[in-house]
Amino acid sequence: MVGGPDPGTWSGVDGMASGWFRFLEAWDDFHVEAEQHRELDNTRVLVLIKRSGRGRSSRLPVEQMQSLAADVFHLLDGKVMQLVHYWDRDRALADLGLKG
Repeated sequence: MVGGPDPGTWSGVDGMASGWFRFLEAWDDFHVEAEQHRELDNTRVLVLIKRSGRGRSSRLPVEQMQSLAADVFHLLDGKVMQLVHYWDRDRALADLGLKG
């Protein structure tokens, strides 16, 4: 996860699950909606996403913080080998040398 409240790197299904479960525990009714996807090359797909939900403690809607994000899926033989989640969509686009 690049940026956001809990940036970090996790390996394997167990590592990713524990990282995401820790993140999801902070939210009520957390949802992710894919708005657009772009094939970057033979091995990468960019998915522009919008998050919604409400902070479990603060009750603050995620839309009041940063709701536009992006995921980059790295594929090999049709399987996801790596997922990079960018908390900030603009950072993802800049890192990839793309425009919104």
